[in-house]
Amino acid sequence: MNYCKRLRDLREDHDLSQEDIARLLGTTRQQVGKWENGTQKMGIDKYVKLAEYYNVSLDYLAGLTDTPRKLR
Repeated sequence: MNYCKRLRDLREDHDLSQEDIARLLGTTRQQVGKWENGTQKMGIDKYVKLAEYYNVSLDYLAGLTDTPRKLR
């Protein structure tokens, strides 16, 4: 799965808005939209924060595997 789609799907699966994620990551809704549509790349620090928040592995978040592994 494409990592951009995974970002959007996880957000939607948790009933969160782009604005909710922007607040969590200390950025703007517009920036979250750019990450989700693939026009900009997200930094590793943001990936780590989202992986911890969603309790999934970085591999899953990045779309490298379809099996979410819990962190805890």
